[in-house]
Amino acid sequence: MSPAPANHPPQLVDRYGRVVSYVRISVTDRCDFRCVYCMAEDMEFLPRAQVLTLEELAYIGRAFVELGVQKIRLTGGEPLVRRNVIQLFRDLGALPLRELVLTTNGSQLPRMAQDLRDAGVRRVNISLDSLRPDRFRKITRVGDLHQVLAGIEAARRAGFERIKINAVILRHRNDDEVIDLVRYASDRGMDISFIEEMPLGIIGDHDRAEAYYSSDEVRRDIERVYTLTATTETTGGPSRYFRISETGTRVGFISPHSHNFCDTCNRVRLTVEGRLLLCLGQEHSVDLKRVVRANPGDLESLKQAIRDAMAIKPRGHEFDLAARPVIIRHMNVTGG
Repeated sequence: MSPAPANHPPQLVDRYGRVVSYVRISVTDRCDFRCVYCMAEDMEFLPRAQVLTLEELAYIGRAFVELGVQKIRLTGGEPLVRRNVIQLFRDLGALPLRELVLTTNGSQLPRMAQDLRDAGVRRVNISLDSLRPDRFRKITRVGDLHQVLAGIEAARRAGFERIKINAVILRHRNDDEVIDLVRYASDRGMDISFIEEMPLGIIGDHDRAEAYYSSDEVRRDIERVYTLTATTETTGGPSRYFRISETGTRVGFISPHSHNFCDTCNRVRLTVEGRLLLCLGQEHSVDLKRVVRANPGDLESLKQAIRDAMAIKPRGHEFDLAARPVIIRHMNVTGG
């Protein structure tokens, strides 16, 4: 990956003065898991004609980088189930980014980890909500824990600069595994972040208000065993980080409910169908697929559409766990 240009002027500034330097791109809504907090058990996926091509995704990524974006994360669904997706990583890895990163469920890493590292991916986030095979399958509905653990080991061998475990903790489902997950990450020199469930889409598996387990509760659980020290470290996203004094492990908390992070939001999301979402929890968006397909090869028109979109980026989201979701799109379409 080429180094980012020195003193690259920010060009994406919203009406609240926040500089957008980070784009999360969903490359597919499809996934080989059916995690209970992410999607319904019987999902209808988008027709392929509605999905951006890999070439269009790379083209839009280039436009963002020319507008000052320094970090791109590829997500899904499960991004690694998309055919020939490594080429997209290579194309984006050739851009002058500070970081190209990936969020994955880990299932495809045994065969793809080294190719991803060679393509320029610097950091990988891997979802892991349980270390118990039967419970892991219940949360993912279809997932094989041993395959994911093998993927994590493949990622470690590939030599990524950082590997982070992402865990969504649900009350009465896996809240008794917080310490086990911390130990697993710590023993392997990995970071770990705990994420509060986000109320996107109708999932049908559980009552989100009943299953809600806050970051404060997770932190309390950890502090019964370890000493947590606050740190100003950041990876450019919404995590608040702490260090475990006894091990040096970095622990993050992503807390859309209990500690709203909207005031420092530096992110936008591109959905798999080409909608530029200006906020995770709102529907403000711009159809970049229409812009790209109506103006083939006209990069300036695309860049202007992205600039103009900053005017509708809202101040923040308002999640209500007790109410029926007002955002009907599932997390696999949004980009996790």
